[in-house]
Amino acid sequence: MTVYEDLAGKVALITGGAGGLGAAAAKAFLAQGCRVALVDISAEALARIEPSLNAPKNSLLTIAADISKEADVKAYVDTTIRTFGTIDIFFNNAGIEGKVAPLVEQDMADVDRVFAINIRGTYLGLKYVLPVMYAKKSGSVINTSSIGGLVAGPALGVTPYVTSKFAITGLTRLVANESAPYRVRVNSVHPSPVNTEMMRRLEEGFAPGHGEDARQGIAAGIPLGRYAEASDIADAVLFLASDASRFITGEQLRVDGGQLN
Repeated sequence: MTVYEDLAGKVALITGGAGGLGAAAAKAFLAQGCRVALVDISAEALARIEPSLNAPKNSLLTIAADISKEADVKAYVDTTIRTFGTIDIFFNNAGIEGKVAPLVEQDMADVDRVFAINIRGTYLGLKYVLPVMYAKKSGSVINTSSIGGLVAGPALGVTPYVTSKFAITGLTRLVANESAPYRVRVNSVHPSPVNTEMMRRLEEGFAPGHGEDARQGIAAGIPLGRYAEASDIADAVLFLASDASRFITGEQLRVDGGQLN
């Protein structure tokens, strides 16, 4: 892992903290000497992953919150500031995949939940974190989109997910321009399939009873020949959080093994 000396001592806030990408990012930021606030809807899931992070004393805060609820978002931001004093980095990461089904067969309650978490949750996080960064005229935000937020691709049955990820791409670009006068950078990461539990669910949705076949077929379409690992995405997030990317904002950083080449 690259060491970014400028990250030491900074405060990183991460949503979706008990999932594969969130937990990998938390571990990476802690290794850089950051203090980390980890947010997830499930307190039990946070408690399960906490021991694996090997966090130094007083460097990790876990917060259970539903990011689709404005009061919960305000509360996780306020709790982070009360505990650590500020927010320097925001990995606006939480997201769900939804049900795999054609658009005409989607249940609107499921669609609404995907939009509530992926779009509303991302938007609300920005609404409450950005003023903290604006006030001190510094900060880096990294939103999690997907290669599905850049192209529709061949995958069928994930229209709500892809729609939400396109929304995050547009949101990132607009908010980057709004935030630039405050010297706050806003970028997005766009992974190809990542070796996480979310992909296990999607594989099964694409090919019920034959998830492994789906996995092999998807991996074969990636020029580097494999899924990303969560640590691959975490390394990209570290770069965007650090001064190494100090003149990058509004960028859509693909971490896709060449899949969109």
